[in-house]
Amino acid sequence: MNAAPLESVLTCPHCGHAKRETMPIDACLFFYQCEGCNAVLRAKPGDCCVFCSFGSVRCSSVQAQ
Repeated sequence: MNAAPLESVLTCPHCGHAKRETMPIDACLFFYQCEGCNAVLRAKPGDCCVFCSFGSVRCSSVQAQ
C-alpha cells in the first residue's frame, strides 16, 4: 500500500506565492503565514487544515479516508 504524500505546495490566494511544505502527521495546521505577502491563511469552513484549503495535496488524515 502506498503511503500518503507528506509534502504539499501551499499557494496563497492573495498574492499567488507558492511554497512546498511538509505536512504534520500528528496535528492539523489551522493557520499559515504566507512568506510572499505575510497574509495569515486560515482553513476554509469545512476544511480541517490549510493543506486541504490551499495545498496541492490534501492532508494525510483526509487522504487516509
